[in-house]
Amino acid sequence: MKRPITGYHLDDEGHWVAQLACGHNQHVRHDPPWMHRTWVTTEGGRRSHIGDELNCKKCDEGAPPDERP
Repeated sequence: MKRPITGYHLDDEGHWVAQLACGHNQHVRHDPPWMHRTWVTTEGGRRSHIGDELNCKKCDEGAPPDERP
């Protein structure tokens, strides 16, 4: 299911995690050559993607909401 991004936080390893409106979290890494998400590397880039929708596999599985810092 597609869910909008409502915010971000860093995980324990310093990777950005998108917080979705459904209560789930999803990593949004910029990890070339596998993942190209240069927008996640700056505050303005992350802010510009608030409201964008990501496919939430946890919703598809009926998982409970994730904990957030």
